[in-house]
Amino acid sequence: MSSILRAVRSIFYTMLGLLLGALLALPAHAARLKDIASIRGVRENQLIGYGIVVGLRGTGDGKSEFTSKSLVRMLDKLGMKLDQPTVESKNAAAVIVTASLPPFAKAGNPLDVTVSAIGDASSLEGGTLLQSPLRAANDQVFAVAQGSISLGAGGKDAFTTVGRVPNGGIIEKDISNDFATRKMFRLTLHNPDFITAARAVMTINKELGGQYASAKDAGTIDIVTPFAYDGRGVELMATIEAVEINPDSKAKVVINEKTGTVIIGERVKISRIAIAHGNLSVKVMTKDSKTPVEEKVAIIDSGVSVGDLVQALNKLGISPKDLISLLQSIKAAGALHGELEIL
Repeated sequence: MSSILRAVRSIFYTMLGLLLGALLALPAHAARLKDIASIRGVRENQLIGYGIVVGLRGTGDGKSEFTSKSLVRMLDKLGMKLDQPTVESKNAAAVIVTASLPPFAKAGNPLDVTVSAIGDASSLEGGTLLQSPLRAANDQVFAVAQGSISLGAGGKDAFTTVGRVPNGGIIEKDISNDFATRKMFRLTLHNPDFITAARAVMTINKELGGQYASAKDAGTIDIVTPFAYDGRGVELMATIEAVEINPDSKAKVVINEKTGTVIIGERVKISRIAIAHGNLSVKVMTKDSKTPVEEKVAIIDSGVSVGDLVQALNKLGISPKDLISLLQSIKAAGALHGELEIL
């Protein structure tokens, strides 16, 4: 009986050790689902409008036709009838007003807005944006904006024709949404990948205790609302977004030739190659002569990781620009196993 008990205890501790090992290994590469996927329909909406900035210190549009006509129309609405068709003022400027309407926006909530000069104004510093309606793509007004413009601290390099009005916008209508009562939710992965999608489905189903999630393709996961979460869409999404999985990715090298930046994924592998470059001098004896011939050659074994590759190339003393050229040549030779993307 004692031997059976010892065997059971041994199996228990073995399984416990494996479980703890798996749990401890998970956070190293795991990511929350909310950080790698978005809920379909839960997104920001872009708003745009036209406005007039006044109170400038002679840095406005001056003779711009649209600014002059806008001033006449504005004064007419305020009860000031003018005999002349245009008004020229260097203290006013026409601007485009933009903002992002957050998901689940409610009437009365504030918005930060950005104003950008569209005429020949040299600066918006010290100006005040007059009340401007902000429209969505369907031409409906969702917010109005007004307030003092802030250009921020930029010194001599400040970009003075673009500014912000912090909390200068006010949302005018609620965004209708039946989120809590949805019977199905759709997640879209930021970086579509079949392995990541499959892992997400398995983990979600395990968390919910049933077959509620299914992958439609490499970037789309549909989730049927369980009976226990009926009418509780917020709690369901809170549970799902907290799920952690190990996202997979392609082996990729990203090169920005303008800045000399090279980003290499950990899965990138290379075959056996010989690289001639730089300051490393290797002496090679020829068969016909006793005189040594100097060649700058580094040998890199097959199947090495990107870390080994970079370490070997660093020993040659190459610059980031040279590294870019070498990586392109290695890819052209068919020795770099991964996608090469040039920005």
